[in-house]
Amino acid sequence: MASSKLLWYLDSGCSKHMTGDAFQLTNLKLKPFGYVTFGDNNRGRILGVGDIGGDDKVINKDLLLVDGLKHSLLNISQLCDKGYKITFEPNLCLIANSKSSETVLVGKRVNNVYMLNVSCITSSINYLLTRNDESWLWHRSLAHIHMHHLNRIASKELVIGLPKLKFERDKLCEACQKGKQTKNTFKPLNVISTSRPLELLHMDLFGPSRTMSLGGNYYGLVIVDDYSRFTWTFFIATKDETYHAFKKFVKFI
Repeated sequence: MASSKLLWYLDSGCSKHMTGDAFQLTNLKLKPFGYVTFGDNNRGRILGVGDIGGDDKVINKDLLLVDGLKHSLLNISQLCDKGYKITFEPNLCLIANSKSSETVLVGKRVNNVYMLNVSCITSSINYLLTRNDESWLWHRSLAHIHMHHLNRIASKELVIGLPKLKFERDKLCEACQKGKQTKNTFKPLNVISTSRPLELLHMDLFGPSRTMSLGGNYYGLVIVDDYSRFTWTFFIATKDETYHAFKKFVKFI
């Protein structure tokens, strides 16, 4: 059995999630703002508010740190308010998402009370995060394919080894965003900005081309004179020949 410090009681009588052990909480904010009345009518002072686990919170947000509280309590009504359904069985209890019916946490019955191990809360969160990361890993591995197409591929079992996950577009892929960004085109000029030929040259190197030139080359250097729009094209075998081609052009002009 887990340490008693790690066990949280599922309680329908407490007003909020609360604990007396500050070491179980992260992002702890110490701010006294009231008292909690215990079952024996004694009172414990609220010392602050904290969380359990990582950033993706299932039931681990805004837990009260109460001075003198000997047990950690999870409020059932708070779980229901967050959209979870709690099912109690003879030996365990299940906490599931009420919309998808997916079980997110499992508690055990200890004597006559139901308990949750705090490590189960963290591991369940990590499990959900791992499933989410796995879907985005497949998105990147398959050339950043759209999640809609991934769901079709998975449902028809078209890719060997692709797990049957629910591929959801729940965040923005940074690589897709950068790759699909477009730039505004330059506005066309109705006037010539230069006053004589060869004052301004526009150059572009393209390739490798799918079609080989008559001389057996796959790259092309295009030079356009801004004033006259006269164009020269030099076909080259490799990119490193660009300098030599340009040097020959300079001597020519």
